[in-house]
Amino acid sequence: MTYYAKLHPWCIIRSLPNMRSLIIARFRRSDAEAHLQILKANTPNVPYSIIFDTTPETSDSIAKPGVN
Repeated sequence: MTYYAKLHPWCIIRSLPNMRSLIIARFRRSDAEAHLQILKANTPNVPYSIIFDTTPETSDSIAKPGVN
């Protein structure tokens, strides 16, 4: 997970057919809520929601002891 993603863990997602979703943008919590209100006002027929991204770090991004 990038440093930016760690600082902005809240995502606005758009629900797509077949149980898929698309991340629209990442925010801090208060910013996500404000942007969600704007999106819903401009496109009322499109389903958006806010989620907290709990994607775990991959083993490649974790520093291993003894390896520089």
